[in-house]
Parts: sequence; C-alpha cells; structure tokens
Amino acid sequence: MNGLPSLPDVAGEQLVAFVLVLSRVAGVFVFAPVFSSRMIPGRVRLLVASAFAIALTPVATTGQTIPDGAFEIAALIVKETMVGLAFALVIGTVAAAVAGAGSLLDTLTGFSLGALIDPITNVQASVFGQLYSIVASMIFLLTGGDRLMILGLAKSYELLPLGTLPSAGRLVTLATDSLSNITVTAIEIAAPVAIALVLTDVALGVVSRAAPQLNVFFVGLPAKILVAFTVAGAGFAFLAPHLEDQLASSVVRAVQGIGRS
Repeated sequence: MNGLPSLPDVAGEQLVAFVLVLSRVAGVFVFAPVFSSRMIPGRVRLLVASAFAIALTPVATTGQTIPDGAFEIAALIVKETMVGLAFALVIGTVAAAVAGAGSLLDTLTGFSLGALIDPITNVQASVFGQLYSIVASMIFLLTGGDRLMILGLAKSYELLPLGTLPSAGRLVTLATDSLSNITVTAIEIAAPVAIALVLTDVALGVVSRAAPQLNVFFVGLPAKILVAFTVAGAGFAFLAPHLEDQLASSVVRAVQGIGRS
C-alpha cells in the first residue's frame, strides 16, 4: 500500500493534465469556425472547451509523465497554448477564405455600400459576406467538421505529446503557408459568381454603346444582383463538397505541421 500514490497526488496530477489539455483546446475557440463565433456566450464556450478537455485528457496523458514543478507547468501551458492556436489558425483560414470570397462578391455586386454586422463573426459584412458565412457554418456542422477537429486534436497528442516541444520553424511555416492559401481559396469560392458578374458588366457595356440613352446604372444594378444570387444559389451544391475537402485538408495540415520534426 505504501508504494501506491496518495489520492491528493493523483488528483493534483490529473488537474495539471486537464489544464494543459484545456490550454491546447482553447485555441479552437479563438480561431476555428463556429466555435469562435461571438454568437456563443463566453461561459458556454468555456464549458464546452472544458468538456472537450475532460474527454481528451486520458488520450493526452497515456504514457506521459506530468511535471510537478511550477516552472515546468507554466512552460508547458505556454507551449500548449501556442500549439492550440497554431492548430486552430490553420482551420480558421477556411472561414477567412469564405469571408474574403463574400467581400469580393459584395464589391463586384455593389452590396459593399451597405455593411451590416455579421452575427457569426460580429464584424461588419455585406450581404454576400453574411450569406456565405452562414452557409459555410451550416456546411461545417452538417458535414461533421466539429467531430473532425476533435479527432485532429486527439491525433495531435500522438505526434506532439504534452512533454514534447514543437519545432518553432515548422509552426512558423505552417502559419505562413496557411495564411498564403486564404487568397487562393477565396478566389476559388468566388470564381463562378465573379465570372458571371464580369460577363454581365461586359454585356451592359455593349448595351450602353448600342443604346446610349438607356440608364445602364439604373438597369444594371438589379441585373447584377439577380445574376449574382442565381449563380450563387446554383453554386452552393458545389460549394459544400469543396469546403468539406478544404476543411479536411486543413485539419491534416494542422496535425502534420505541429508534429515533431
């Protein structure tokens, strides 16, 4: 019996492990889609993050030795926080690309003149920005994006255990590569509607040359709005699998990027 650890020692070790896991999980509620939404109250996010941390603590502590020194614990908390933020940042670039695509279409359509508060991100966004943000959130939940992120977090503890320091160079490369992909992904999402709007502008230019007395601005704005919503509505069927693939690839990049070199 004397060789067994006492209950306070076991409880203290589990509490430290829970805090370390929570530090990594918290990054998801800062950058990741849906989870970082300002529509979710802070207390609810903290409760959900704690529930995820409790579920992942046994996975993270398997075969690991939890330190008991204050300095070591503080250093691990900082490390786990940085790893969690890096993991969530890669996934959050998908949401940033969707917002960028919506902003581009708002500019081409003319909706950027009237900006409203997006309920998902709590920042100013126009019509297409809000529409694409809400549609992307629905796709994220319906395609199991939340479960995929949790699985990615669990897998990250196999590649980067609690007591292992990540490669700073790999984290920087992961962040820069992910941020550089935002523009490319945004253009891919907005391309069908953008091309349709450009063709509409060309057609309106031809009409204005053929009939100079026609008020092209008065006629063209409703025409562009109609074309934009028609093409966007038809393209949502193709947007869902594309975003699902982007989300899956971002989780894979995040897990591989934070792994040991």
